[in-house]
Amino acid sequence: MEIFGFDLSAMLPFILIGFFAQLVDGALGMAFGVIANTALLWLGIPPAIASSYVHFIKCFTGGVSGISHIYHQNVDWRLFFRLAGAGVVGGVAGAWLLSVLHVNDSEYARPFVQGYLALIGLYIMFRGLGRKIAERRARIVEPVAAVGGFLDATGGGGWGPVVTSNLLIQGNNPRMTVGTVNTAEFVIAVAVSITYLLSLGVNDLTGPVVGLLIGGVLAAPFASWITKHVPTRRMMVAVGALLVVISVFGLLRTFGVL
Repeated sequence: MEIFGFDLSAMLPFILIGFFAQLVDGALGMAFGVIANTALLWLGIPPAIASSYVHFIKCFTGGVSGISHIYHQNVDWRLFFRLAGAGVVGGVAGAWLLSVLHVNDSEYARPFVQGYLALIGLYIMFRGLGRKIAERRARIVEPVAAVGGFLDATGGGGWGPVVTSNLLIQGNNPRMTVGTVNTAEFVIAVAVSITYLLSLGVNDLTGPVVGLLIGGVLAAPFASWITKHVPTRRMMVAVGALLVVISVFGLLRTFGVL
């Protein structure tokens, strides 16, 4: 069966991947870029093209996710503008370096970043399992967003793990953190996609990319609903556990184990 010239049976696995990736990302603030980018790299797509595809998809999934989080009142607008501005700067810089200069210095730093995030994930988990969680507004925002945007643009994923985890470590409310980070991600995805478009040109969409897009858009509304209704402690534990899994997977892939 074909839809708009694409074989539906061939796209189905990618629709499921996109749905699962966005469900996790929208609910916990990370993982879509990591899962989608990994799937595209396994297909043999070059890193810059894979990253451009992922950010193109995020323009749609991020938009739907952002609208859903706004509807469920999961967005801190003051934090949003701080994240979006710095994230765009870091994201555009990373996309330009990777696509125009073919520089990917983040690969050298990535093992250290992944190790750091694994430790952060463990800390977040233990905080969630503790007796009391003291909430306070995050103070260090722009530097974290700039680094998250840069790593996201050069590797197809990194915005959620870096930004969400650091805001939670600073004591920011988990529900508002996830909703705001997801909504700001839409702005970063658009800026990075435009940068890739100007430097790489327009590439033909493939069935897998369309499948990831369909699955991601379908999952976005459900994810924001989950964010609103999951208790703070459980969300902290889930975010921490996911961060550890993502980081360990990244380390294994970096050292050629996977």
